[in-house]
Amino acid sequence: MRTTPLQHSARLSAATGAHVSLKREDLTSVRSYKVRGAYNLIAQLSADELARGVVCASAGNHGQGVAAACRELGVRGRVMVPRTTPRQKRERIAALGGDVCEVVVVGDVYDDAVTATREEAGRTGAVVVPAFDDPRTVAGQGTVACEVAEQHLALTGRVPDVVVVPVGGGGLLAGTGTWFAARHPGTRLVGVEPAGAASMAAALAAGRPVPLREVETFVDGAAVRTAGHVTLPLVRDSGAELVAVAEGRVCTEMLALYQVDGIIAEPAGALASAALGDVVLVEPGQDVVCVLSGGNNDVSRYGEVVERSLVHEGLKHYFLVQFAQEPGALRTFLDEVLGPDDDITRFEYLKRNNRETGPALIGLEIARPGDLAPLLARMTASGLDVERLEPGSPAFQYLL
Repeated sequence: MRTTPLQHSARLSAATGAHVSLKREDLTSVRSYKVRGAYNLIAQLSADELARGVVCASAGNHGQGVAAACRELGVRGRVMVPRTTPRQKRERIAALGGDVCEVVVVGDVYDDAVTATREEAGRTGAVVVPAFDDPRTVAGQGTVACEVAEQHLALTGRVPDVVVVPVGGGGLLAGTGTWFAARHPGTRLVGVEPAGAASMAAALAAGRPVPLREVETFVDGAAVRTAGHVTLPLVRDSGAELVAVAEGRVCTEMLALYQVDGIIAEPAGALASAALGDVVLVEPGQDVVCVLSGGNNDVSRYGEVVERSLVHEGLKHYFLVQFAQEPGALRTFLDEVLGPDDDITRFEYLKRNNRETGPALIGLEIARPGDLAPLLARMTASGLDVERLEPGSPAFQYLL
């Protein structure tokens, strides 16, 4: 496969004072780094193993790498994906695999696909191609580190001071961490997990891979319930730091990548650069590389991306308001509660003649986070019965 570009990011450099570059793994043939590990493993199989075919579990990107490798090497394959895998990724797997690789949708999360993969291998004898938990996969994904160091040396004469990579099951972090620890131990390596799926942090804390009780699947490319048995000791021994980023912050970074930089990133692809700033602190003048791991984003998801970003930035809020069922009740709310820059983005209300009051679900977008306190004060002064729906509450889950 061809070497992916290392590109300067003017936006992130200006925001941090560092010299920030993006390793554009979204520009591989399958739009993610996953093709590296998949191809490296399949290319090393024996003739007997190749004849039995391969099978894998994937949240989407690994399956595309396996499909592309199967097609190039002429190997039969099946890719098991959970229902949360975006349609765009499923269709790409099918297109890349052609008539030699089949897509099978099973279960709700990645680990359900893992179980189905093991059952398929036991039944048919197919060789399992792990997305991260195999030394051959880790080695293939670790080639990102080789390229980053070589490219940065060619451009600046130095290796990066800091390298930031996304973390799901830990294959990319294990590979890059092992390589940098052996060859350039002075480079600081940081792995970034989604806050709702921090399985590697849980494994490091427990000293062994442990399943998370709940997994937030929005960052689907990194929504792994259990970190790998192979990757955990490699990550631990590499000395890499581990941090977590809120899904809303990832959405804000996805929008910045798209609107400012003209880059389409999937949620997992934006994890590393989303961490720069408040989560991963870097010093002015340092050389920093963020691995933009994938660009397989379904355009239909951007509505949710915008919504999650606004909520995270404190600009979108939801309320249940009890209105008196009489003429002029809504007008009072508009005149006495809303500020000049407040915008109603959602209004759901059903009048019932047998009741004196009725609840309305109101979504409000404010211009600045600081506008919230005056808005809440006006709501209190109005005498209306208002309940704010807090992010993370059971009721709020129906809105996102």
